[in-house]
Amino acid sequence: MNKQVKWALVALIVLLIAGMMLYPKLKQQFKATTETSLVPTSKAPQGRGKRSLNANAQVIKYQSLSDKTVRTGTIIPDEEVDLSFETSGKIVSIFFKEGRPVKKGDLLAKINDKPLQAQLKKLEAQIPLAKDRVYRQQTLLAKDAVSKEAYEQVATDLEKLHADIELVKANIAQTELRAPFDGIIGLRSVSEGAYASLSTPIAKLTKIVPLKIDFSVPEKYASDVKAGTNIVFRMTGSLKDHHAKVYAVESTVDKETHTLNVRATFSNADGAIFPGRYASVELTKKEIAEAIAIPSEALLPEMGKDMVYLYRAGKAQPVEVITGIRTESQVEIVQGVAVGDTLIISGVMQLRTGMPVTIDNLY
Repeated sequence: MNKQVKWALVALIVLLIAGMMLYPKLKQQFKATTETSLVPTSKAPQGRGKRSLNANAQVIKYQSLSDKTVRTGTIIPDEEVDLSFETSGKIVSIFFKEGRPVKKGDLLAKINDKPLQAQLKKLEAQIPLAKDRVYRQQTLLAKDAVSKEAYEQVATDLEKLHADIELVKANIAQTELRAPFDGIIGLRSVSEGAYASLSTPIAKLTKIVPLKIDFSVPEKYASDVKAGTNIVFRMTGSLKDHHAKVYAVESTVDKETHTLNVRATFSNADGAIFPGRYASVELTKKEIAEAIAIPSEALLPEMGKDMVYLYRAGKAQPVEVITGIRTESQVEIVQGVAVGDTLIISGVMQLRTGMPVTIDNLY
């Protein structure tokens, strides 16, 4: 170790010893300086009150309140069927015009029935001879000239002939397509000359007067919906109210959706509404003429209780309430507040018991 290194070590040791000796004194001076700087240079102002919260309020009054649910429904026809023939054959005539109303029993289309007509004519031609045989046998039987068995044989032949005629007429009727009910016939899917089988669709027949509305309600409404219950519905894009009446309710609640399927009927006297459209269905469960209701934003759930703040003597006063029915924007108060109380309806999350409140707007 050379001489310069030795002197450097000696200087470092001296600095360490000096630092250790001066540390307690420097620490004490720093503490005193810090405490002095924290002492206020002037006395803080005394007597300033709590900060006031600006809020809106309303005077509680009686009002009408309805417990309603709005559901999405579907407009369906009163009756609808895909028309087709009961037998196969060549279409020889189409009598309807597409999109036009038809009456029950109107002939809409016809299949070739010439072979059946010929068969019918042949059978009908045998009727006079068969009747004459029965007459002769009956006359002879009265004179005991023939056996009863012989008479019964010709009588049976006549009855069989009548039955064969009825069968041919029934087959001819199957070649005619007739409207099963009044309605509007749609677009046809066949032309004259086409071969139609039992599965060939001819056209769709729809009865739109009256109409039906299918919708579902939550299970809590199941006991409130029954035949005769009135509903209001609106079509998409329209504000016009239409009134309908429930006529049938499903026997059970759907176990997956927990809803009850309901069907209502609507007169649709002018035929202005077409089936297949969506409808907004409004069902009223309960109506209260004089209810105490408050805006839902004024209600504050707290520790399993429902609380509101009333404005009393310039301060906020919390009150526990018991609620009733709820709508989209309001809540019925069954107990806790009275008509004439001033309810704070804004800033409720910031309110505390006894906090001063300045009312900006009173409704």
